[in-house]
Amino acid sequence: MKTTEIPRPVAAGPGRTVSKKRSRGAGSGGLRQAVSATTLLWIMACLYGLPVLWFVLSSLKPASDLFSYPLTLVPHNPTLSGFKTAWESANFSQYFINTAIVCVITTILTVGVSCCTGYALAKYDNRWLKAFFLCILATTMLPSEVMLAPEFLVVRNLGLYNSFAGIILPAVLTATGCFMFRQFFLTVPDELVEAARIDGARELSIFLRIMVPLSRPIMLTLAILSFQWRWNDYIWPLLMLNDPNKFTVQIGIQSIVGAQNINWSVLLGASVISMIPLILVFLVFQRYVMGADINAGLKD
Repeated sequence: MKTTEIPRPVAAGPGRTVSKKRSRGAGSGGLRQAVSATTLLWIMACLYGLPVLWFVLSSLKPASDLFSYPLTLVPHNPTLSGFKTAWESANFSQYFINTAIVCVITTILTVGVSCCTGYALAKYDNRWLKAFFLCILATTMLPSEVMLAPEFLVVRNLGLYNSFAGIILPAVLTATGCFMFRQFFLTVPDELVEAARIDGARELSIFLRIMVPLSRPIMLTLAILSFQWRWNDYIWPLLMLNDPNKFTVQIGIQSIVGAQNINWSVLLGASVISMIPLILVFLVFQRYVMGADINAGLKD
C-alpha cells in the first residue's frame, strides 16, 4: 500500500504580516527622515534669522532703550528717528548713486568677462589655457590683504586713483566667476558645438546664440553675487577714494561713527538702509535663478 503525503497548507498570514510591517516601517522611516530634515532646516533658519531680526528691530529702538536691562527683542516705543538722522547726517543719496554706478558697471563687466573666459577654458583644448586656469584658481589661495598693496600701486601708476574706474577695473575678473562658467560649460555636450560648426556657424555665433542663452542661470547667480560683493566692499574704496563726493555707502556708514562716541541708533538705521537694495536685487532675480532650467535645450 502506498501512502501519499497530503501537503500541508502554508500559513501565509505571518509572512503577510511581516511584509506589511516592513512596508509600514519603511514608510514611517522615510517620513521620519523628512520630518527630521525639515526640523533641522527650521532650526538653522532660526539660528541665522534671529540675529538679523534683532538687528532690524533694534534699529527701531531709541538710543536710550538699546542697552536697557533687561534686553527686549520688540521695541516698546518704536521710532524712525535713527533712519531720519542717518539719512540727514550723511549725503546718503549721493552715496547710493555712487555705489549703484560702481555695482552695475562692475557686475555687467564681471558677468561678460567671466562668461567668455569660462567658455574658452571649457571648450578649447590647449595646455596654456589649462595653466592659465590654474593661475586663476591660485589667486583664491591668497588673502585679499596680500594683494592690496600691489593692486594699489598698479592702479595709482595708471592714473586711476580717486576715480570709479580704479574701483571697477580690479574687480572685473574673479576666480569664482570663471570657475562657475567653466564648470557649467563642461556639462554642455561637445556634440552640440560640433553640430553648430558643421552647420556653418562661426565661433562668435556659437557663443552668443547657443552658449550664452544656456548659461542664463549662472549669469544671474553671478550677477547677484557680484552686486553683493561690490555693494559691501569697504577696504578697496577706502584706499582708492579721498573725495567725499565719490564715497560709497560703506564708507558713508563708517563716517557716521564718531571718534569718541557712537550713536548706535543712527548707525543701525544707516546699516538697515544700506541693506534695502541688496534685498530688492535678491527678490527680483531669485525667481529667475530658481525657476530656470539649466538643461534647457539639451537631450540626454
